[in-house]
Amino acid sequence: MDRMTMNSSSAVLENAVETALDVGGMTCASCANRVEKSLRAVPGVLDANVNLATEKVLVRSSGADVDTARLIAAVEKAGYTASQHVDAVADAPIVPAGGGLPESWEIVIAAALTLPLILPMLAEAIGFQLVLPAWVQFLLATPVQFWIGARFYRSAWKAILARAGNMDLLVSLGTSAAYGLSVYQWLGGAHHGAHLYFEAAAVVITLVRLGKWLETRAKRQTTEAIRALQALRPATARVRRHGLEAEVPIASLRVGDEVVVRPGERIPMDGEVIEGASHADESMLTGESLPVSKQVGAKLIGGSVNGEGLILARATAIGTETVLARIIRSVEDAQAAKAPIQRLVDKVSAVFVPTIVAIAALTFAGWWLYNGDWSAAVLNAVAVLVIACPCALGLATPTAIMAGTGVAARHGILIKDAEALELLHGVTVVAFDKTGTLTAGKPRLTAYVPAAQGDASRLLALAAAVQQGSEHPLARAVGDAARDAGIVPAAATGMQAVAGLGVTAQVDAMQLALGNAALMAQNGIAIDTLSQEARAHEQAGETVSWLARTGSEPALVGMLAFGDEVKAESAQAVARLHEAGVRTVMLTGDNQGAAQHIAGLLGIDEVHAQVLPEGKAAIIAALRAKGERVAMVGDGINDAPALAAADIGIAMGGGTDVAMHTAGVTLMRGDPRLLVDAIDISRRTYHKIRQNLFWAFVFNLIGVPLAAFGLLNPMIAGAAMAFSSVSVVTNALLLKRWAPKSTA
Repeated sequence: MDRMTMNSSSAVLENAVETALDVGGMTCASCANRVEKSLRAVPGVLDANVNLATEKVLVRSSGADVDTARLIAAVEKAGYTASQHVDAVADAPIVPAGGGLPESWEIVIAAALTLPLILPMLAEAIGFQLVLPAWVQFLLATPVQFWIGARFYRSAWKAILARAGNMDLLVSLGTSAAYGLSVYQWLGGAHHGAHLYFEAAAVVITLVRLGKWLETRAKRQTTEAIRALQALRPATARVRRHGLEAEVPIASLRVGDEVVVRPGERIPMDGEVIEGASHADESMLTGESLPVSKQVGAKLIGGSVNGEGLILARATAIGTETVLARIIRSVEDAQAAKAPIQRLVDKVSAVFVPTIVAIAALTFAGWWLYNGDWSAAVLNAVAVLVIACPCALGLATPTAIMAGTGVAARHGILIKDAEALELLHGVTVVAFDKTGTLTAGKPRLTAYVPAAQGDASRLLALAAAVQQGSEHPLARAVGDAARDAGIVPAAATGMQAVAGLGVTAQVDAMQLALGNAALMAQNGIAIDTLSQEARAHEQAGETVSWLARTGSEPALVGMLAFGDEVKAESAQAVARLHEAGVRTVMLTGDNQGAAQHIAGLLGIDEVHAQVLPEGKAAIIAALRAKGERVAMVGDGINDAPALAAADIGIAMGGGTDVAMHTAGVTLMRGDPRLLVDAIDISRRTYHKIRQNLFWAFVFNLIGVPLAAFGLLNPMIAGAAMAFSSVSVVTNALLLKRWAPKSTA
């Protein structure tokens, strides 16, 4: 598929309507595949992705004639239950889908009934002979088989109706064979229970139920990050309306409301301080451990905790539009999506259950033909069915992704989707924008020199007039300098930004252009008279802009120099990238001298200066054409084309919404070291995925042949199968202990 087709497909999916459903009854990767296949068959559905770990499916549709009821019906037709997904903020007891006793109680009862069945085996191990009467074994095993194991039969029957297979079909076939063989032998004369296998069937069901219960509890820990973020939403807000304060539900808040936040309270919305001063703890959202000062005009993030001061804030975003809500959506989307590596698992699981049933049938036939002992043939076939559980395969990828993206979000790293996580681990080149990424992004005017014996104050006044109304960092620096000098800029008209070059406007009947040397050349303005002084500023790492009069009498008005401090963390970030084997490139629209100066301070490997936004994207495309996997780091609108062109775009916190929307990863703090931490957690997560898949495949590659050759007791097979699923989830949960080095 070419890049144009891929972009077209991505655009269709981006504009799609998304519906999230909770699906009940799935037990393995085969179940997930069947649900996806059923949903994709619904007209209007573009894609469906099941996350087995969260038992949630995300459906993307064209929106036309695709309602939730039709989607639920499709899931139910496949043999599962479904309902509209609702955010949950608290832990809930694990209860069977059909109601009744909590699952933990059913497991306790199953264990109590099964323990007497395995006592003879335990007694024999220490030298005692103990044989339970056959009728006692029957009475103990039957409730386990048909009450505790009823869920396996229900799920297996639905799978058969759907002409598919799943883990429950394997378990029900295997345990039914062992139970049926025991009943046949008992009724056929084995009254002393010497050759009965009731205990094998009961132990397998008990262990599988125990394993699924432990697995469910472990899976809930992988969603801990989402629940922790959801818990940051306060239930009420104290609103001041018409001079009176009243506590209202959070859903009643409106944009523009004045909200009173007391010391120690959670801030209920995004807003702006209009009275008072305090500090805010934003660590749960940004990973920044130090309290952030909040004065009049400062931005507030909903969910953060107010410190020592009473403040009054104006609501600027509420509900689903807050930073917290967007973070939660970002983490949920990442956890719901499938990593590309999961495609291999999907292909394997699609044929897994039929293959195992065929191997079990061959095992039975082979043993029967080999020695004529059909009871041994049944037991070996049962062991094959029980050991071959596709659960571990289905859980290997999503549990690691959920744990990795969750712990990353807690430390201020938002990973947009599973594909971004997978791409990030293999990055070989990181391309940085300079201003706001490697530097503080808060330049100050260090010098302004008029041309041809002009007036410096006049130069500053004209520059401030041209720049007024602009939010560009250099424009703010000019405005601050003019304000400090007591200059009130004249009104400007016809202001127009020239991408990558500067700005033009009309002031006092003069047509003016303010920008870089390329803009001057475009307008035929000679800058030779100040070029030597400009070169000195550039070599000191400063940015130089030029102001000129254009039109019928073009002339240079003067030069302005801006200094921007390099972030203290930038050199550490570059050094850590080099340690990780990643090459660094800087792309900037700034002049060559300033760019080389900053690159020399930080140890950047390659520099491209005076580059327009389209040029940045072209340079990244050229790097990718050489076989490099490129990550682009930026924070501005002009970085959006480069972020989109890279394999993985990374937006710095505090940047523009356009940059954050385009990027696959967003760093909630403007600390470039967080980029290295993002690569680190990506590599660790991908390593866990490969570990889990390796052991899941190896487990079956070793276990199935052992069972087929009669070297694996069905009870041991059941225990091993349950252990495999729990171990995969537990291994993924080890990622929760990760902490970024940037906060060490």
